[in-house]
Amino acid sequence: MSENSAAERTLDIRDLPKVSLHDHLDGGLRPATIIDLAAEVGHTLPASTPEALGQWFLDSADSGSLERYLETFVHTVAVMQTAPHLTRVAREFVEDLVADGVVYAEVRWAPEQHVSAGLSMDQAVEAVQAGIDEAVQDAAEDDVDIEVGQILSALRHERQSFEVAQLALRHRDSGVVGFDIAGPEDGFPASDHQNAFDLLATNLFPVTVHAGEAAGLNSIRSALVDARALRLGHGVRLAQDLEIETLEADDDEDLDELTIFTAGPVASWVRDRGIALEICPSSNLQTGATAAWGEDLEDHPIDVLFRTGFNVTISPDNRLMSGTTLSDELALLVAAFDYDAEDLLELTLNAVEASFLGLDERRDLAELISDAYEDLIQDVDDEDSDQD
Repeated sequence: MSENSAAERTLDIRDLPKVSLHDHLDGGLRPATIIDLAAEVGHTLPASTPEALGQWFLDSADSGSLERYLETFVHTVAVMQTAPHLTRVAREFVEDLVADGVVYAEVRWAPEQHVSAGLSMDQAVEAVQAGIDEAVQDAAEDDVDIEVGQILSALRHERQSFEVAQLALRHRDSGVVGFDIAGPEDGFPASDHQNAFDLLATNLFPVTVHAGEAAGLNSIRSALVDARALRLGHGVRLAQDLEIETLEADDDEDLDELTIFTAGPVASWVRDRGIALEICPSSNLQTGATAAWGEDLEDHPIDVLFRTGFNVTISPDNRLMSGTTLSDELALLVAAFDYDAEDLLELTLNAVEASFLGLDERRDLAELISDAYEDLIQDVDDEDSDQD
């Protein structure tokens, strides 16, 4: 971290190009949109104004329990059961990404939850893609480039994962870039869905798995071994497999202290092979995923993981439930751990490398982001020079 750089002092994080890998469609609705759509379908909400409804979601999700956190989705899923509603939600979702400076995103959602009004899962996927395409095209007309892929999630406590895997393969050339399992983690290991993961592996289709959020190392191991996961959704409980000891340095040492780092077998596998952690700081605090280390962001093991070489990426998880954006999450890290522009760039490039884009696309995106950082930082330096 550099000391007192101009970038640290005045660079607006919202201006920085960002990559979001763990962003739930049904967790990113605008409160005003929920109210509009609920009125159309006759669904009763716990609040009647956008401000009050947004606060209700934030308060309800801040429970310290993943299960209670997930209960808030009853209201968002209820208004996402028709093609027009799915298309509107997806379009606005991408519009909000554009407003936050995101240049590449993977939006995940569970099609099996959106068929109660008669849509097939294929029709639901097509409706979401239509909304994504509309927003991407609108952004392009404003000379703003963004690329968005779908990740289809199967519910780990249900039994439709094989069908969702087949669905993902059918749409792999029309917007779907990956597969995930989500929902209650504890008691529902990835191995319960072995046939789906075998099908995806046979067809060389990328997988990310929610693991290490509400359950520990056994859940992470199952995601790695049974699901062949290329990324871990959250993965923060991987820190249970680390031993960190900080010692005072000798007088002749340049450092004030020495850190001894030891990783167990699961953590070593993840670190040595660069398996990405999709960490969502605010959400982790809300669900109690990091409660073993403390209640505050400063206690979150993200900094230890980042500083010891794990492939850490940052995402917002559910922007509505956490009242956040990706820019907000990065700003929290700056405040908690004194991260500077170089740290934010490294986290962003980690996300580029972990994305489900092809190699050439990842290289192009990494170059675009690095150049943009350099230009923005130079602009800040020039402004400060002019003021001097």
